[in-house]
Formats: sequence, structure tokens, C-alpha cells
Amino acid sequence: MRTPLPEGWKTVRLIIRGRVQGVSYRYWTVNEATASGLDGWVRNRRDGSVEVLVSGPAPAVDELVEACRLGPPAAHVTDVEVLPQEGRAEPGFRQLPTA
Repeated sequence: MRTPLPEGWKTVRLIIRGRVQGVSYRYWTVNEATASGLDGWVRNRRDGSVEVLVSGPAPAVDELVEACRLGPPAAHVTDVEVLPQEGRAEPGFRQLPTA
């Protein structure tokens, strides 16, 4: 993730907590991010949270962050930690193995 960001873009890492595993959260995130043309990835974490790295035009990234506060219908999100990152995620949006 060392590629410089285009003007007006940003990259953030999200740690999403609550009932977010076993509710299609990763699948939902891939669909939402892909529909918005964002780059990055999503994965489950062994502590029960979901982690997202997302890069793209700042307004689209902000919209995804807000959408992640609700998640898919079966999710119950209790916290979304937003951590600014440097550089740009690899092109495309994908699901990674659990970390």
C-alpha cells in the first residue's frame, strides 16, 4: 500500500465490532465497496471483529464508513473505529482470509 493517493482520495482502516461475523458482513462490504468503485479488502478477525481497508474518492469512502455503521440487516454494529492510513490500497475490492 505504498502507491500515492490521487488528489481528493483517502484511505482508512476500519475495525467494526458487534455482531458482525456470521451475518454476511464481508459479502455485503464487498458489494457496497465494488458498487462505489472503491479499492481495498475486508476480513474477519479472530477477536470477532471485521477489518476493512478502503481507498477511493473521499466522499465515497465516507459514505462506506457511514454504511458500515449499520451493516447488513442481520448485523448489530456497536463500534466502528476509523484509522487514517497512508498510501492507496491495491485496485479492486476483495475478501481476505481471517487474520
